[in-house]
Amino acid sequence: MKIVDYKKYAKFTLGEEKSDIVLKNARLIMVQTGEVLEADIAIKDQYIVGLGNYEGLKEVDCNGKYVAPGFIDSHLHFESTLANPRELVHYASLSGTTTFIADPHEAANVAGIKGIDYILDQTEDASGDVYIMAPSCVPCKDGEDTGCLMEAKDLRYLLDKPRILGLGEVMDERAVIGLESRMMDKLELFENRVKDGHAISIEGKELAAYAMAGILTDHESTEYKYAMMKVRNGMYVHIREGSAARNLEAIVRGIVDNNTDVSRFTFCTDDKHIEDIQREGHISHNVRKAIRLGLDPLAAYKMATLNPAQCYGLDHLGMIAVGKKANLIILNDMETVDIDRVMYGGRFIDQVYDGNKGKVDPDLLNSLHIDWFKKEMLAYKSSRHAIGMIEGEILTKLVDLDNYELENKDLGSKRDQDSENCDLGKTISKVAVIERHHNTGNYHVAKVLGYNIKNGAVASSVSHDSHNVIVLGDNDRDMMLAIDKLKEIRGGYVLVEDGHVFGALPLPVMGLISDLDSGRMNEILSRMIERAHQMGVPRGIEPFIALSFIALPVIPEIRIRTRGLYDVLGDRYLD
Repeated sequence: MKIVDYKKYAKFTLGEEKSDIVLKNARLIMVQTGEVLEADIAIKDQYIVGLGNYEGLKEVDCNGKYVAPGFIDSHLHFESTLANPRELVHYASLSGTTTFIADPHEAANVAGIKGIDYILDQTEDASGDVYIMAPSCVPCKDGEDTGCLMEAKDLRYLLDKPRILGLGEVMDERAVIGLESRMMDKLELFENRVKDGHAISIEGKELAAYAMAGILTDHESTEYKYAMMKVRNGMYVHIREGSAARNLEAIVRGIVDNNTDVSRFTFCTDDKHIEDIQREGHISHNVRKAIRLGLDPLAAYKMATLNPAQCYGLDHLGMIAVGKKANLIILNDMETVDIDRVMYGGRFIDQVYDGNKGKVDPDLLNSLHIDWFKKEMLAYKSSRHAIGMIEGEILTKLVDLDNYELENKDLGSKRDQDSENCDLGKTISKVAVIERHHNTGNYHVAKVLGYNIKNGAVASSVSHDSHNVIVLGDNDRDMMLAIDKLKEIRGGYVLVEDGHVFGALPLPVMGLISDLDSGRMNEILSRMIERAHQMGVPRGIEPFIALSFIALPVIPEIRIRTRGLYDVLGDRYLD
């Protein structure tokens, strides 16, 4: 706290004047000491000004209740929630998350600085503290067809903005290890700030070099052993539990079984849809699940509060102590994370959302340029390799079809190349990715195992990280119908069944974000998801989220790019 503020608030700490609000007789979850302390919390304006015995102008009886610091999501992408960022913050804050460390690289890949400014503008007066990590990899990998290219000189514009904390997830590991000048310029620009990582396919000396470049965090660990590799290199591990990627159980079980110190672990959601937040919670879900798996409750709360605050240098957050911001959660029960009320900046958050605010730049509403794509382009460009989708994961398997025994043994070359009917048996679908930003004419078509949709197609303009159009189906008629509908709604999700559009969720803001309220959006989306499962998509695969990752060339093992089928681990195009 600054001295000018101390002079104003000291009299309330000393008990010489009554504070605005006092939470009486609470059980305080003191993450900094690992204890539960019974005391009052005195609050003046947005600050905690006293712990002990206090009187307030307003007093709230918390007898029998617990109070925790507000949760911190250490890594997320607002765009991946599909909802307006301000609305997302509202619903996440009701479940206890009062601070968000967001990386807007999805918006940046489509619209550059305008996309980042949209996220900043929409969260200016949200019911939580929103901080931004400047996107480091736009595009995520050389050769990607994106809406924008952002170099160090472009990121310099963001340095002086007050809510920019550091550099967002550095996905191009090879550029770091190989000392490529473009990456070195970005790392040097943010030399004295936090730099987030994305260390998914490196170990040993390469991981050590990556960490030595100043990259402090990673959220891509899927197992305990990989998480420990990062911690041993001095990194923080953000344990991810989102809508598609759910890594918490594997890592927390390792922590519990090995009695591992949790000081370098935090929680994050990365990509979590708003309907999942409303159904099961946000970081509250991570804490609850970790406790259920055997993690000490105080350790779980520390991972959700103090650890991320220390990681990102947010000294005014993360614990219950004098001088800290009054972002607080009142709990009926500590272990089940049963939330009574949430306080942000010394005020209780209203249960009712007051609506989206602010104007949207017209350029952000016109981001789909695919009139050039024709049905005949859906013919296969290659046939030997396929993308194998894994239930419950965003990882994929590289499948060599020459050595893979399909359920349908009769795969003659005529049927393989027939663009009018790509039903190659129960396990194969067709996928196409189409450049949508600059009318380049770049696209590719490939085979997919494991998605299993029958008699229909899905299409999306959400396709990490470049967000080109992706369409997947078992016949070209329905695939093309899905593409046409996607153009009509200016981006979003489309599901087609047997020659008819079953449903469409418009995402007109950059082709990523809805202009509908979350209730209506969830209604449309849940109906489409359920129908896609009825059409054959396995329950372990979220139809649209899984589709959105199939073109991301930094996640092993194989992805489809606009220029070909790409082997991530081998860093090469196939066929």
